[in-house]
Amino acid sequence: MSQGHGQDVRIEPWLREILRCPACRSELVDATVDDKPELHCTNAECGLQYRIDDGVPVLLVDEARKPV
Repeated sequence: MSQGHGQDVRIEPWLREILRCPACRSELVDATVDDKPELHCTNAECGLQYRIDDGVPVLLVDEARKPV
């Protein structure tokens, strides 16, 4: 069963509740950038942005984007 390019893939609610920024442990919020889902850190001093690949959050600090 194909899910396309990840746009329609959702993170399970139970998993979404426990996810935290690996850099600062702050809460992550859902976001969309260029029609792609992401998770953004809510800590203004950190603010890292993590991509979601096929419904799997890539919570690697080295691969996160910094806010502009």
